[in-house]
Amino acid sequence: MLLIKKNIPNILKTLLIIGFGYFFWLMLKITLEYIPLKTEVSFLMIKQTEVTDRPEYLWFFYTHVYTSIFVLLSGFLAILRKDLGLKNFHRNAGKVYIFLILILSAPSGIYMGFFANGNIYSKISFVILGSLWWFTTFRAYQFARQKKFKQHKHWMWRSFALTLSAVTLRMWKVIIVYLFHPNPMDVYEIIAWIGWVPNILLIEYLIAKKHI
Repeated sequence: MLLIKKNIPNILKTLLIIGFGYFFWLMLKITLEYIPLKTEVSFLMIKQTEVTDRPEYLWFFYTHVYTSIFVLLSGFLAILRKDLGLKNFHRNAGKVYIFLILILSAPSGIYMGFFANGNIYSKISFVILGSLWWFTTFRAYQFARQKKFKQHKHWMWRSFALTLSAVTLRMWKVIIVYLFHPNPMDVYEIIAWIGWVPNILLIEYLIAKKHI
């Protein structure tokens, strides 16, 4: 029994890695749909107004899509807190994660939020999400610079919870469509909030209970 208890953390970590690998593969497939640059595929099919009327929209969109896949991977590797046999691997993965979010992924996501599908509330949600994503990452960066590593870890978890909204948003979309068959625009208005709010609430709970 004691041996089983000792192995539980390793089992959970293994399941976490397998689960992340699966969803990362799904996200990678979505990203590859836009290579080479295409304007009439997947999500962009319902954004033709922006594509036609706002030439800058595509640049923000491609910036967000192409960088976010690396944010997802580098963030996960940094959260693992393992150097994997490479010197300073954790630190370097964190640097990539923070740089991409602060300079590219979050600003482009905030811009896209203003043109999100659905009503004004879904737009507000995505703008808030992008802003919190930038802020939590910046705070993690600040605490790392100050060598306050406990606070750094907590803010990195908050940031990564928001990063994972790219995954949880799509999971909720599948569940809601399968169970309720709502109007497509209604789906966006729902997942705009439940794609990230439960994530950050869960992390706040885990931090408060000192589980992370």
